[in-house]
Amino acid sequence: MTTIRQDDFIQSIADALQYISYYHPLDFIQALHAAYEKEQSPAAKDALAQILINSRMCAEGRRPICQDTGIVTVFLKIGMEVRWDAKLSVSEMVNAGVRQAYLHPDNVLRASILSDPAGKRINTKDNTPAVIHMEVVAGDKVEVEVAAKGGGSEAKSKFVMLNPADSIVDWVMKTVPTLGAGWCPPGILGIGIGGTAEKLCLWPSRLAWNLSIFRICLPVVRIMRWKNCVWSCTKKSMRWALVPKVWVV
Repeated sequence: MTTIRQDDFIQSIADALQYISYYHPLDFIQALHAAYEKEQSPAAKDALAQILINSRMCAEGRRPICQDTGIVTVFLKIGMEVRWDAKLSVSEMVNAGVRQAYLHPDNVLRASILSDPAGKRINTKDNTPAVIHMEVVAGDKVEVEVAAKGGGSEAKSKFVMLNPADSIVDWVMKTVPTLGAGWCPPGILGIGIGGTAEKLCLWPSRLAWNLSIFRICLPVVRIMRWKNCVWSCTKKSMRWALVPKVWVV
């Protein structure tokens, strides 16, 4: 039976969030450089160069890639054979890791979460609570996928209930031009169709995490795995910029 200690789990969440705030993955940099080499427009080429320079400065200085350091979203797969050596709940441990990461004295990240969003709208000051999705699975591991979802593109999400005779294509074609600016390129649409409303909204984001940057220029989030109290991460670790989502039921 695998035992996961509270302090290890919290520290790993915090380390992941700090890491993805200032590192792009190698495939993202390679894809962006390839685009720079092929670009014909001087203005566009200069813009790509600025992104590459910014990425290098952030990696070397360990400073956020973007001033919008995201809404923390976490997907957890918890093995049924895992034992927790902890006094806090899993959600409380995740939020403790978020708090530790966003208040790190060497690289303070912007807090964007509000309490009472429809009322006084007071900033929680530490970017908690995170959006947490948990699933119990077979095995003796805990798998954690962490994203810092950009608020600008998150705000572009659209959701609609269509009649059976309505055209999904027509609705998408009508909706996309209304999104306007306010979110960071590249702009990728994740379109979910079917299911209940709450299930539908998970599909595009969840599936997009495993797509290659060379296919759609979308970053891949950091994945951490715990087994026997030892954790490691994949090489494709990065800050994930959320793309606009279009929901269709």
